[in-house]
Amino acid sequence: MKNYLPLGKYSFGMGDRFARQARAQLQTCLRAAGEGVDVIPVWNKSNREHVTIGSEPAQSRKAVEAAVKALNWKKPYFLDADHIQLETVDRFLPHSNFYTIDVADWIGKRAPAEAVKRLMDRHPELSNGTVETDRAAVEKIAFKYLLAVQEAGKIYRHIAKAKGAGCFVTEVSMDETDSPQTPVELRVILAALSDEAIPLQTIAPKFTGRFNKGVDYVGDIAQFEKEFNEDLGVIAFAIKEYGFPSSLKLSVHSGSDKFSIYGAIRRALRQSGAGVHLKTAGTTWLEEIIGLAAADGGGLALAKEIYREALVHIDELCMPYATVLDIDRSRLPAASVVQGWDSGQFVSAVRHDQKNPAYNPNVRQLLHVGYKIAAKMGMRYLNALEQYEASVAANVTENLYERHVKPLFLSQG
Repeated sequence: MKNYLPLGKYSFGMGDRFARQARAQLQTCLRAAGEGVDVIPVWNKSNREHVTIGSEPAQSRKAVEAAVKALNWKKPYFLDADHIQLETVDRFLPHSNFYTIDVADWIGKRAPAEAVKRLMDRHPELSNGTVETDRAAVEKIAFKYLLAVQEAGKIYRHIAKAKGAGCFVTEVSMDETDSPQTPVELRVILAALSDEAIPLQTIAPKFTGRFNKGVDYVGDIAQFEKEFNEDLGVIAFAIKEYGFPSSLKLSVHSGSDKFSIYGAIRRALRQSGAGVHLKTAGTTWLEEIIGLAAADGGGLALAKEIYREALVHIDELCMPYATVLDIDRSRLPAASVVQGWDSGQFVSAVRHDQKNPAYNPNVRQLLHVGYKIAAKMGMRYLNALEQYEASVAANVTENLYERHVKPLFLSQG
């Protein structure tokens, strides 16, 4: 497949909800480059986040361009229209050069029998007679996923018509669904995507285990590693058999702070020579809160206020993210208790350091979805970020580099 914008072997999705941390985030990639590893920055923000905050994609583009210029970044960089669908993509077209096409809502909608038959006839290699891949088993998979794949094709062609083929990176996301995709299912999905002639460069399946927002992976790490390696094999097969770009790679969504699986991912990449796209989002927003609290004074007071209001509006904040949160409300301290915390206590509760007995994943998850509270503060919150910029930026860079980029791409073993 031709007509695609190249994406580096290792790429790193970074959320910047208030468009204030692009420079601090880019410092992470500069530090990695200084260690001899190119990690391509991809700033991702979804339509839902824009709606919640009241922002526009143009603001994200402006912030990214300013950071790139200020730090003299000469390598590729991208702005991701994250989790877009046909009805939400148009506002991103003038500004984004990376599109995460989300078709999870179409998974499970039964495809027409004739369309499934055409897929099976075009791809006899999908049926090799084993229990998992006899024709009946593959047809069952096709009935489940084919409409989702065809919707991805419609969205891709809509973007290509507006921007021109070869001017953007395409990712297809199927992770926001209830059931993980098996390697066999991924193979069928990729065969169907090849029929749509999408020059796919990353695909985000749902992996086994829990990928809750802002906290560590919950699940069987050995099973994850087995499936991740099998998926890499499927990707290699699809590149060879279907002509996908050689840069096609897996994308790990809600990848931020999944520290316990970073070793498994790193080993798999080194053994296979494959690349990966890791997408983070709310971890940077949480570092803004930590940076404010660490600055003490007015910054700490604002962080406490955000927590207090998040408690009041907990149901509203959690509802859109219900499938990716596990908050034990009995372990959320009362606002009056948090009001009495000093800077160190607040930071210890929120910073993702599982060795610290004061770390509270329930507080962290609540604040993760509490960015709507900061958005309602408007300029009061943005002015605080500016006032305490040094503390906030230091925490943002340190978090992304030391806890994410370094263990994934730079650590040995």
